[in-house]
Amino acid sequence: MDGAGGRVPQGGRGTRPAAPRDRGASGSHSGTATPRAPRMGGSTARRRPSAAKSLPAGPAASGEEKLPAPRGETADARVPAARRRAAVPDGAVSAPGAVLRSPSVVGAPRLREVLWRLTLGRQDVSVASDLVNKVVSHLTQALRSNGGSFSSIARVGAGSYYEHVKISEPNEFDIMLLMRIERLQLDECDDTGAYYYLTFKRNPKERYLLKFLDEEGKLSAFKMLQELREIIKQEVKNIKDVEVTVQRKKAGSPAITLQIKNPPAADISVDIILTLEVQQSWPPSTQDGLKIEPWLGRKVRRQFRNGSVYLVAKQNKKEKVLRGNTWRLSFSHTEKAMLNNHGSKKTCCESDGLKCCRKSCLKLLKYLLEQLKMKYPKKLDKFCSYHVKTAFFHSCVIWPNDKDWHLGDLDYCFQKFLGYFLDCLQKSQLPHFFIPKYNLLSIEDKASNDFLSRQISNELNNGFPIFQERF
Repeated sequence: MDGAGGRVPQGGRGTRPAAPRDRGASGSHSGTATPRAPRMGGSTARRRPSAAKSLPAGPAASGEEKLPAPRGETADARVPAARRRAAVPDGAVSAPGAVLRSPSVVGAPRLREVLWRLTLGRQDVSVASDLVNKVVSHLTQALRSNGGSFSSIARVGAGSYYEHVKISEPNEFDIMLLMRIERLQLDECDDTGAYYYLTFKRNPKERYLLKFLDEEGKLSAFKMLQELREIIKQEVKNIKDVEVTVQRKKAGSPAITLQIKNPPAADISVDIILTLEVQQSWPPSTQDGLKIEPWLGRKVRRQFRNGSVYLVAKQNKKEKVLRGNTWRLSFSHTEKAMLNNHGSKKTCCESDGLKCCRKSCLKLLKYLLEQLKMKYPKKLDKFCSYHVKTAFFHSCVIWPNDKDWHLGDLDYCFQKFLGYFLDCLQKSQLPHFFIPKYNLLSIEDKASNDFLSRQISNELNNGFPIFQERF
């Protein structure tokens, strides 16, 4: 789920596979991977040979958006990465230099061992995805058939599972329930450019939405979520052969969380996220965001921005009086497309293309933050995986070419990505990737930012002992 309110990491760990797997070709949610040896082309002064097999990727998902074919590799991709000066997008923090240490501090073989442990077990994925599909399919069919306010919804998978970067266990899923609306008036409700009041310019075709307007004529996220929650609470009672409960409402959360029993494995958490898809231009606050031209090209950026606007029912906590009538921009659909088609060249990580370690680096930093949050839950409560994902997207722009993320350079690439994230923490500056004026690391939280920076630096300087710990 995108945004600065992430999930609390689970304490359990998934079943380790017998051997690592590469990307699968299956089109289902429970798709599995097939073994494939990586192509280790050439060597560099910093590259060290490794006996480890190719890194695993998450399960394939069906019905996902297809990213347009990216542009070809630019001329400066032929310049060695160590000598290339990276372009920094507007509003982004510049790439650090002093924080990087020698690539020999950790070593790629050891990082590959950690990634291997984080790989989702094939059987675990199959069982979990089958349960989730059964529950969500039942709910969506029931919502469509009752002829009520939510009869036009469409289901879209979002989050780390569908982006193929889920780690440890397949125990958390995000499902967006889309409601398509032709046109709305969006008015910013604060200076972040992320939160909006929604009103109708004229009588809408979707007249069933009129009952969700508040006394000021604003579309009430609270009223819509309340009705959807009540329908789901009643409908889960009709699901047979699966024990499902609706969790208590979390203050300010845009999700309705289901808990699915999955003995003997850990329970599965499913966030149902009510999402409005509005067929109109992206708001002005996004104009200088999504600077992916050096990475994926102008054409891809233009096609993303020509798509619909998505909003989730998220309360703006900065409001003095919480009325439940604010909505937050969501870019989950674009994030999924970028992660699933992440190469500057179309063949990146394909059978006939260069293998990169972008997703491996993202998984490692997600795991590092997850472990630190378990160790220091109160001091790191403000951080979530979306901070890591945002830093990752900025890093993909700073180092845009596939050769900058060569699979054989895993240790070096992870440390330069980590160095960028440390720089953001030290400056308390991490611009939202799509809304650059929205800083995800507020200066008001500088004490927390500094604490996390110290903990990560300590792990880096000591070879990441926390990767071997369990909490």
